[in-house]
Amino acid sequence: MNGERLPATARQAARKGSATLGELGEFDTIVDVRSPDEFADDHIPGAISCPVLDDAQRAEVGTLYKQVSPFAAKKLGAAYISANIARHLRERFLANDRQWRPLIVCWRGGMRSGAMNTVLRSVGWDACQLEGGYKAYRQHVLDQLETLPGRFRYHVIAGPTGCGKTRILQAIAARGGQVLDLEEIACHKGSVLGGRPGIAQPGQKWFETLLWQALSVFDPDRPVFVEAESRKIGRLRLPETLHRAMQQAGRSELCVALGDRVDFLLRDYPHFLDDRETLLQRLESLRELVGGERVGEWRGLIENGEFAALTASLLERHYDPLYRRSLARHAANESRPVVAGVLSDAEIARVAGEILDHV
Repeated sequence: MNGERLPATARQAARKGSATLGELGEFDTIVDVRSPDEFADDHIPGAISCPVLDDAQRAEVGTLYKQVSPFAAKKLGAAYISANIARHLRERFLANDRQWRPLIVCWRGGMRSGAMNTVLRSVGWDACQLEGGYKAYRQHVLDQLETLPGRFRYHVIAGPTGCGKTRILQAIAARGGQVLDLEEIACHKGSVLGGRPGIAQPGQKWFETLLWQALSVFDPDRPVFVEAESRKIGRLRLPETLHRAMQQAGRSELCVALGDRVDFLLRDYPHFLDDRETLLQRLESLRELVGGERVGEWRGLIENGEFAALTASLLERHYDPLYRRSLARHAANESRPVVAGVLSDAEIARVAGEILDHV
């Protein structure tokens, strides 16, 4: 932007010191000045966290506001905010040249972003506050998730557990298909054993932000390939509009022999072979569904290292019956069977190509 004339909307934003959600793309950096906990809960994608009150300071000022007086809270808050802005200026912003244009975001475009905005504009940068702050952004995401999922034609990759649905979806993406990988966004494979070792799921708000971000770049003239999912992936809920659209979509129904599914799952869940205690804990949560006798049988197989037999039993006694019940909800959908052999990389690529050729 060096030496260039600012666009009209950017010149207007610079004059008034504020900007709307429609102007997000006109700024070099989105600076979120909310507390670290607020930022971790959800934020505008690409924003950097520069809190003017940390979590403890925000709690202290809030308590003072309620228990003593707004004036006492504002005095202490101003002291904290001034010190934190000075630190961010030294550590984060000093290297930025005159043309740097930051957008400052707080909860609702009030005092916290106003303080940062005032300091940065006094330096000479064309800083702006986001009108309505994060609260306006969050409402925008919710509004978009009410309508955006309905703009696309989905094709669901379905099949019982162990058919390699996620791997096939990834192979479709590698071939140029338009893919919504819900399990990747949710950091969870969708079943009682689906948690990823050492990786926590995002919060519901951040999950919804990531969904909106993914959907917003799709071409409505091309199909969107997605894996069959229930309303929840781990502890996260799908937006009702998206789930309903998926329920009504055409499907490719994967057909893979039980032995091949067992082999694939043993390769796909290797962490459970090394962490038997976690595996036992996860299976214990199924006691009410399958009964204590069945859980005891699985425990014995784990203790004896019989993981192939365990996996086959889990499929036959738990996962496959669940899947057969779910099929009844899709009886009226257009569904095309896709037979797959041993789920090698080559076979997964072949199946992906077959699905793409018929959609």
